[in-house]
Amino acid sequence: MELKDICQYVSDRVATTSLSTSNYISTENMLPNKGGVVIANGLPVGNAVAFAKDDVLVSNIRPYFKKIWQANKNGGCSADVLCFRKNENVDNKYFYYLLSQQSFFDHMMLGSKGCKMPRGDKKQIMNWSFDLPSLEEQKRIADILSSLDSKIELNRCINDNLKATAA
Repeated sequence: MELKDICQYVSDRVATTSLSTSNYISTENMLPNKGGVVIANGLPVGNAVAFAKDDVLVSNIRPYFKKIWQANKNGGCSADVLCFRKNENVDNKYFYYLLSQQSFFDHMMLGSKGCKMPRGDKKQIMNWSFDLPSLEEQKRIADILSSLDSKIELNRCINDNLKATAA
């Protein structure tokens, strides 16, 4: 199966005047290594790509930084952020974990253009091949990975608290 078989790029637009720094996403406020997002420093003038809750956003600049986030709210993103919307035959969480794989970012890099600030080729990205398990299996896999992510986040918070206490 190829990526284009289970999702599409979102192209709907939204005026940035209807957005806030908490629901605007650009490559600058996406964190590397699947770290999610932080509040934006500001808003550009004009329009942004409209994303919806559960869409998966991936920075298309320097894909090797692995900037990816699954939206937990509606908002808008810059044109340098690819917004993927899955079809109904794919579990929300599984879709995020599917695109979080190293092999996906490797595929993006294979088709990227540019040296200093490489960008993925949108058509080539949609040709990424993978096996898609049944919806039931997707949910089981996503639940396990989500549980592990929750434990990692809890450990990160504990470490941050310990560092703050020691300081």
